[in-house]
Amino acid sequence: MSVNVKAGDAVKKGQVLCILEAMKMENEIMAGADGTIASVAVNQGDSVNTGQVLFVLG
Repeated sequence: MSVNVKAGDAVKKGQVLCILEAMKMENEIMAGADGTIASVAVNQGDSVNTGQVLFVLG
């Protein structure tokens, strides 16, 4: 549904990186650790699969 960060952004553990919709429910995907977003592998509106890399945290 939405991507809240871009490459180069500093993030904190627990910060919402994006919101995915699955079965009409919104799921917040949060940073697992503090760091900087090295790359974003998805865009708003993309379909994603289980296990797919969404972000690389450096």
